[in-house]
Amino acid sequence: MNETITATGLPPALPDHTQLPDEDGTFVKNFQEHPQSIILTDSIGPIVERLHPDGQYAIGQDCGIYWRETDPPERGAEAPDWFYVPNVPATLDGFRRSYVLWREHMAPFIALEFANGNGEEERDRTPLTVAADGTTTKPGKFWVYERIIRIPYYGIYEMRTGNLEVYHLIDFMYRRMEPNERGHYPIPVLDVELGLWQGSYQNQELLWLRWWDSQGNLLLTGSEQVEIERALVEQERERAEQERERAEQAERKLTQLAERLRAMGIDPDAED
Repeated sequence: MNETITATGLPPALPDHTQLPDEDGTFVKNFQEHPQSIILTDSIGPIVERLHPDGQYAIGQDCGIYWRETDPPERGAEAPDWFYVPNVPATLDGFRRSYVLWREHMAPFIALEFANGNGEEERDRTPLTVAADGTTTKPGKFWVYERIIRIPYYGIYEMRTGNLEVYHLIDFMYRRMEPNERGHYPIPVLDVELGLWQGSYQNQELLWLRWWDSQGNLLLTGSEQVEIERALVEQERERAEQERERAEQAERKLTQLAERLRAMGIDPDAED
């Protein structure tokens, strides 16, 4: 009896970040999103560097997080405006186009969305559903972050109104956090707080989303730190100049006193 063996091929491997689109053809919605991301990344740098002395962390800014394989591929991705992933390399073979969850298996620790409208898209809890004909309903961003990716902290900042909401994943569900006495939202693992700061950054006077440490001290950007150091140097220069002027003034008074004594026939330099 002859037995025919038919070879069974393995399914193709799931794509990695080099094989998936790194954009979906849309534009950034306004001129504030880019500096808003920069101010967050720049100021939290020393915190994450201290937490990851080995450099194993990644920060994404409007980059895709692929959580399922779809056709077209970008339907299976969400792109938070800012997110931080611990314990993964910043680049893969020298660069990173997107973050592929099924390849690295580490969920972002915090994701932030800068809502241009009323935040409806960012609060969308529509679940993923599959119809009888196989068509799927695109799930809402909130549902994906909460139920699939399971990002521990999720923030929604409405840039027009200045409204900030922060959610914490507890028992597999997002619970809206209450701000502390400073109006900030503590992120204990990072030892930081998230809140709003009115000020000028990159020539724009706005209400910015920013970090503070757990004692309520604003985490500065590199340029702000340079400005403070420059101001301290200037203060020290002014203090030294004032000390020099006081010393010169005292010397002049001593000289004038000596001249008056000599006019009176008294030698100020004479020993007793």
